[in-house]
Amino acid sequence: MKQHVVPFAKARDAALFGSKAVGLGNAVHHGLAVPAGVALSGDLVEAVAGGDEKAIERLAAAIADLPAPFAVRSSAVDEDGAAASFAGQHLSVLNVHTPADVPGAVREVWWSANSDSAITYRQKVGLFTKPSVGVVVQTLLNPDVAGVMFTEHPVTGADERLIEASWGLGEAVVAGLVVPDHFRLDRAGQVLERKPGRKRIAVRSLPNGGTFEEQVPAAQVTQLCLDDARLASLASLALQCEKAYGPRRDIEWAMQDGTLYLLQCRAVTTGQSRSEAPLPGPPPRDPVAALQRVRFFADLDRRQTEQIARLLKQRHFAQGETVIREGSGAAAFFIIDSGEAAVSSKGVAINTLGPGDHFGEIALIDGGPRSATVVATTELVCYGLTFWEFRPLIERNGAIAWKLLQALAKRLRVAEQG
Repeated sequence: MKQHVVPFAKARDAALFGSKAVGLGNAVHHGLAVPAGVALSGDLVEAVAGGDEKAIERLAAAIADLPAPFAVRSSAVDEDGAAASFAGQHLSVLNVHTPADVPGAVREVWWSANSDSAITYRQKVGLFTKPSVGVVVQTLLNPDVAGVMFTEHPVTGADERLIEASWGLGEAVVAGLVVPDHFRLDRAGQVLERKPGRKRIAVRSLPNGGTFEEQVPAAQVTQLCLDDARLASLASLALQCEKAYGPRRDIEWAMQDGTLYLLQCRAVTTGQSRSEAPLPGPPPRDPVAALQRVRFFADLDRRQTEQIARLLKQRHFAQGETVIREGSGAAAFFIIDSGEAAVSSKGVAINTLGPGDHFGEIALIDGGPRSATVVATTELVCYGLTFWEFRPLIERNGAIAWKLLQALAKRLRVAEQG
């Protein structure tokens, strides 16, 4: 399949780019203000996540004229639907400071859709298939105020606009970091209710990438951040979005220098949280050598090992972050490249893992629930392999499958003798 990276105006196929990218393309066609950006198809994202140099070069060329800093957001093919929103599952990496950092951010977004939590969610909603992870890369705004708007009340179903807003980037609202200001408007734009929140922080961009939580001056904590003129602009945006996309819309928006921007418009769903990520770590060094240290793969020859190593993708975990959680659906097998992690089961510490150690290989075979919890005790860099990629390779290559079956038989024999 051809790998695509296109401006939003050309992102017309949801099966390639996902609904978020196509929605932004529709907004451009309807004359709505959208931050400049490009859409990446799922196959290009996977290639970039895997370190494919040609794919990374195509991405670099596409964003060369795009003003930095960037927001790198998931646009997976099956997210943001009315039945399954994937809210809180797929990642947004904000304030990616240079074009050189964008491929790493794309890799983090790809991993978010292949994480244990995302796999568990897929099982829950009946979408247990390999995700196609499109991505949008946009110039990141530095808004005065931002938030969300529903064109129909999401709880009562009333024919009115519900708006939640706060200072700074909208992640403060969608991630539940503040009690936002609350407004209700009728369809004509008349204000039905104004309720000040407690906006103690504002999410702001850092000069060298990433974001931080800025303390809001005391006078602004309960000060309404939207006046009548701004509310009128939002009422107009609601009408435009309904005309372009249909009723019952969930809109993310931001205001910067007097201009109202549409960030996203999707079907109303119940979950609203989003997640942020630190900038990713360094690129992989020698995945073949890492794989050869794993007993499960020790009997493979060099060519067979290289076949599997080409599927490995790096993943970065912050200190204290849970890598896998006991009982959750299993998505991937990991080899530790650098850092340390603690293993526990039923709350009892079992082991400490370091460089060269591995965990989760049974997930490559049965995709069953995790038997233990692994938490990063330092900054942790792993090579990961998902069963979505592993299974087709095994199905095509009987020689590899047979050697791995023998390795499993040895482990069973040792366990029985023990």
